[in-house]
Amino acid sequence: MGKVTGFLEYDRQELKYQPAADRIRHYKEFTLPLAEADVQRQAARCMECGVPYCHRGCPVNNQIPDWNDLVYDGDFETASKNLHSTNNFPDFTGRICPAPCEAACTLNLFDAPVTIKTIEQTISEKGWTNGWIQPEPPKTRTGKKVAIVGAGPAGLAAAQQLARVGHEVHVFEKNAKAGGLLRYGIPDFKLDKGVVERRVQQLVAEGVVFHYNVTIGRDVEVETLKADHDAVLLTGGAEKPRDLPVPGRELSGIHFAMEFLPQQNRRVSEEPLGEVTPILAGGKNVVVIGGGDTGSDCIGTSVRQGALKVTQLEIMPRPPEKEDKLATWPNWPLKLRTSSSHEEGAERLFGVTATRFEGVDGRVKEVHIAQVDAKFQPIAGTEQVIKADLVLFAMGFVSPVHEGMIDALGVDKDGRGNVKANELDYRTSVAKVYAAGDMRRGQSLVVWAIREGRQAAHAIDKDLMCKTVLPR
Repeated sequence: MGKVTGFLEYDRQELKYQPAADRIRHYKEFTLPLAEADVQRQAARCMECGVPYCHRGCPVNNQIPDWNDLVYDGDFETASKNLHSTNNFPDFTGRICPAPCEAACTLNLFDAPVTIKTIEQTISEKGWTNGWIQPEPPKTRTGKKVAIVGAGPAGLAAAQQLARVGHEVHVFEKNAKAGGLLRYGIPDFKLDKGVVERRVQQLVAEGVVFHYNVTIGRDVEVETLKADHDAVLLTGGAEKPRDLPVPGRELSGIHFAMEFLPQQNRRVSEEPLGEVTPILAGGKNVVVIGGGDTGSDCIGTSVRQGALKVTQLEIMPRPPEKEDKLATWPNWPLKLRTSSSHEEGAERLFGVTATRFEGVDGRVKEVHIAQVDAKFQPIAGTEQVIKADLVLFAMGFVSPVHEGMIDALGVDKDGRGNVKANELDYRTSVAKVYAAGDMRRGQSLVVWAIREGRQAAHAIDKDLMCKTVLPR
């Protein structure tokens, strides 16, 4: 906890943004950091609530009251050590996590939770600025060799944990750089890629070996991978997007979000696009189908590219402005959430679905929509037509891609098509092959990916060495 009476003395202070008219002109992060004294006051608001429900809300079990107290006392170095004891990458979660810990905060009963996410990011940045965050290479080597397939947050977290206890860790990544959706899905204005790269370089200094532009099952056979390593961890994510097979789907100008967003990230990073057709929103009427974070990212990117108009369609009904605290707290509530990208300019339509696309000369020009009933079926007589030169599907992901590595390995799948493995040992049905992150649990948050990567590393180390000092 912080100051005993802090929550009575200090109001919640949110991070401020650059004005929308300024921030839409660039792809850099646009949050304005709080002064150190303001951060300490925010940490002082952490009350002695008896049961810290923020622990329940945090998948990686951050010791939130502990480092709030340390920040209040000005001991940011010890706070950094505490924070990193449970979370390998607080600079990621401090930027892009939706903060279920704040939803679970006791002060959220009064709509004024502790600014946990802001404090977390501040601790991490102070750690980097002051040189407290350094590579931690192992003192001894185990002689064991582990392969990790996929360099997203789950793979990176597992790689760091396993390398630090002395295993030889090889990470295989199909893209040119590490990070997964952190690198190629989340726009730079939400997560600067320098933040990702400095963590990658920390792992390199700890002995992790990265193999880029390598697709397992094509460039390296699965049997070779298994034969060359004592354990194989699958952390390739859930990359099969949800489609919308309605009339006109074949028209040009209709794309998945993960065809659109990575292109812009590569442009910002000056990474070659490869042999793909550029997808740009400049001068176009853009329709984004899907109301989650990916849809919001499509909006912000489209606005920065110069879209004429952006319309977002959400099949779910418009949620309430505020939740019923007594019915939902400390769980994650269903309520209307307006992102910074929404504020930059987008029309939002709720309780609707696209029924067909119309085009001219093979290119989309209109989206026909209708309101939906309780079973998400179109309601007759509610049809509308929206102009559309570019349509982006951001309706989530249904499962990992099975073709290639997963099919070749022959691992069992669960009812949703994810790689089947439990949360105790993370073993798949194939000997010495493990799975973690979205590939195992389905589409989820970066903080869950970090948790699963850490827990899978614990399980692998225990299996290889018959004991482990790694935490779960």
